[in-house]
Amino acid sequence: MNLVLFAADEMSGDVVRLTGRRAEHIRAVHRAAAGDDLTVGVENGRIGRGTVITLDPLELRVVLDREPPPPLPVTLVLALPRPKVLNRVIAGATSMGVKRIVIINAWRVEKSYWKSPRLSPENLHAQSVAGLEQAEDTVLPAIELRRLFRPFVENELPSIAAGSRAIVAHPKASSDVPRALTGPVTLAIGPEGGFIEKEIESFMRIGFETVSLGPRILRVETAMAALLARVGN
Repeated sequence: MNLVLFAADEMSGDVVRLTGRRAEHIRAVHRAAAGDDLTVGVENGRIGRGTVITLDPLELRVVLDREPPPPLPVTLVLALPRPKVLNRVIAGATSMGVKRIVIINAWRVEKSYWKSPRLSPENLHAQSVAGLEQAEDTVLPAIELRRLFRPFVENELPSIAAGSRAIVAHPKASSDVPRALTGPVTLAIGPEGGFIEKEIESFMRIGFETVSLGPRILRVETAMAALLARVGN
């Protein structure tokens, strides 16, 4: 936990009282003592310094004096990964600065994945918080779920991608992933094995270009990190 994140309603004046996971982490991992300073931030707000007042209860006196890091200008369209991978993907994308994630269906996505409790708003929020704590950021991503592939791609995605460089990862693409793009990007990533050809054609019909990281078939979390690192600036 590189940043202690809290909600605005947890503040009373300039003092924050923490309980549960965050308090235990500060005591056991940071091994903080009264008078120690920690990096803190308020959800969707500023970052600053929290000085430990007491350990039990765990209270910090907070000064918020700087803005969070700039977002990565990427909208991530992501085929729902396996539930045990989902947590890592959400935390990873959030830590890299993605602020809009649309989770979609695809032919290679198992129907049972959509029943996973890891898709609950509470879990998605928790994984987003984990990513923010890692990256010293405070701005939560918007996460949207779309279970119907064709209506989403045909009816919603064109307006989402408007004004951006729209790319879809495809192992068979002849073009490499562009590097350090300077404007907004809409990036679509399929399940392991990629989108099937008919799905790729649907993306291409609305103006997406296909790009490849090379001949290897990567795990979703590996491909996502590599793609975001290349297109980010």
